[in-house]
Amino acid sequence: MRVFTVLAAAFLLVSCSLLVACGNESDAGEEPSMTPSSSGVSESDSPPPSGPAEQAKADLVKRLGVDAAQVTVVSSDEVMWRDGSLGCPEPGMHYTQALVNGSRVVLESGGKEYHYHSGPNRPPFLCTNPQPPVGG
Repeated sequence: MRVFTVLAAAFLLVSCSLLVACGNESDAGEEPSMTPSSSGVSESDSPPPSGPAEQAKADLVKRLGVDAAQVTVVSSDEVMWRDGSLGCPEPGMHYTQALVNGSRVVLESGGKEYHYHSGPNRPPFLCTNPQPPVGG
């Protein structure tokens, strides 16, 4: 019984020592700092594009090397794609044969239309061989 008591006391002593060693080192009377941390992003940086039309436009502006004012959003719609190709099948590829929610964005620049398609797990991408969605 005495051995058990000594082992229990030793375990308790080690446990308390670990709790103290891992505790917070700040002074009890010290107020926490309210200084905001630097996120590395300046106030002048614009936020990343959020919706499909904004993402598609940003991609086309970068692709063409033109000013954003030279790209116009012709249409932006939520659609139902016929399969996993998202309306942009590639030869030799196999796709999930199920209806897939997504979006279709049509942009115009320099008199030419550009079609962007997206799905639930894929951001808008330029589609050079666009197929119509279900019902459209």
